[in-house]
Amino acid sequence: MALLITLAPLSGAAPPAAAGSWSWPLSPRPAVLRVFDPPDRPWLSGHRGVDLRAAYDGAPVTAPAAGKVSFVGFVVDRPVVTIDHGNGLRSSFEPVESTLRTGSAVGEGSVLGRALPGHCGRTPCIHWGVRRGDEYLNPLAFVMDLRPSILLPPVNPGSGLGGSG
Repeated sequence: MALLITLAPLSGAAPPAAAGSWSWPLSPRPAVLRVFDPPDRPWLSGHRGVDLRAAYDGAPVTAPAAGKVSFVGFVVDRPVVTIDHGNGLRSSFEPVESTLRTGSAVGEGSVLGRALPGHCGRTPCIHWGVRRGDEYLNPLAFVMDLRPSILLPPVNPGSGLGGSG
């Protein structure tokens, strides 16, 4: 019998939220088309969020956690919705068309708007970013447990460690 152990992050920093405590912003659970790939320095290029496949153009985008709408509008040429979840956490979604207004309260699972085409070419998708203050965080850490796992060798039954011998 092998033993699987999940380790806590090695850094002393507190996790951004309980691992996996938020909901996915698309349903059904979306495929990740492009992963979080932050730059080494804040001014360099990188991918500061994740691209999630939508079931179809116009699919509803929902709030992954409760909060308050802090921005609805255009950034460059894309419609963006940003939710302030408290504790300095904000999540943003693009391209998402929304009728919500700044200051609107949203509950987990509330519809924020609908996914518009264009971000991933012909594939329907949204870009989801999460920030705490000015630091970009991996959004997947809020919907999945990303801590590393270690598979240990089987326990020797004669050792007195979990065996019957």
